[in-house]
Amino acid sequence: MAATTSRSPLAPLYSQIQNPKTNRFFTLKLPNISRHACSSTRSSRRKIQAIELQKIIEDYPYEFNSKDSPTSLPRPLTSAQLSNLTSEGSRLRVAYQGVRGAYSESAAEKAYPNCEAVPCEQFDTAFEAVERWLVDRAVLPIENSLGGSIHRNYDLLLRHRLHIVGEVKLAIRHCLLANNDIKVEDLKRVLSHPQALAQCENTLTQLGLVREAVDDTAGAAKHVALHKLKDAGAVASMTAAKIYGLNVLAEDIQDDSDNVTRFLMLAREPIIPGTDKPFKTSIVFSLEEGPGMLFKALAVFAMRNINLTKIESRPLPKRALQTPDENATGFPKYFPYLFYVDFEASMADERAQNALGHLKEFATFMRVLGSYPADDGLP
Repeated sequence: MAATTSRSPLAPLYSQIQNPKTNRFFTLKLPNISRHACSSTRSSRRKIQAIELQKIIEDYPYEFNSKDSPTSLPRPLTSAQLSNLTSEGSRLRVAYQGVRGAYSESAAEKAYPNCEAVPCEQFDTAFEAVERWLVDRAVLPIENSLGGSIHRNYDLLLRHRLHIVGEVKLAIRHCLLANNDIKVEDLKRVLSHPQALAQCENTLTQLGLVREAVDDTAGAAKHVALHKLKDAGAVASMTAAKIYGLNVLAEDIQDDSDNVTRFLMLAREPIIPGTDKPFKTSIVFSLEEGPGMLFKALAVFAMRNINLTKIESRPLPKRALQTPDENATGFPKYFPYLFYVDFEASMADERAQNALGHLKEFATFMRVLGSYPADDGLP
């Protein structure tokens, strides 16, 4: 049977944030007011808005302090304080994309042991949950050793004003799951996230299964279990199999055993970088069009012996350079790009400060996304 890929008619699995305690969902449509305004009684309108916000807070328990205001936000955490939070397993609320059993949930629990992991339908929702104080952190994937970069999250890093405060690497081990009493030969199709399907290409091709893409791996497992499908399986984790009561037909079906995903830990406040441990710094910048401009930008790191661990380019939306080509086709000749770069140095390091100062001299835009401890441990 020829292997093909199609989009499943499966509706979006979740459209809101889930309350883990009640298994209920709620939207992120909060009143357009500041946290300071929530405690104000200057007008009846603000009272009504405060009541609406309080109702949401009651539905989803959150330590809300009415005394907080934009001028009294917490000071930035130091790297030592962040390390203590992780090691002590403080009960932080950490957003991740997917449903229970997702690899992102495992990454969140690895980054913040004993945290309260809060599932969100989309990456956008997780960013917004942190910004609106519904959760304390978010842990989201940024790249995979087989599938490459998660471009959506690069774009969201620029759109939102969250800070990268850490990274965590997780080994990905895919399993083929199905309902009890279902055998491999009974399956005609398999559901999973597009990257998971791509990472198991060889195995799925050999089995002759039709691939159907859904929003996440654990969501696929839940759908198969919930609808008691007999002709469909799911590619997901062993954890998802246990949660949704599915049978594991095959383990480690990924094409490459060295399958690792790198996740970013995001917060509202940056941490104060140090030099007591290996650090990474992530930046984004844009350049004028011209010969050797990117070479010139990267040279500011090379001349200071700073190693780059990642470079990613993304189109700068709605800003194509309106320079017509010689054929006058009406299409722009150049398209501007943003460059995301990770390098091995702390912003407390004078070399990094000088490198970015040099880059600012000719970059048309630059922003530091975060300077944070590197994850050099085993995934």
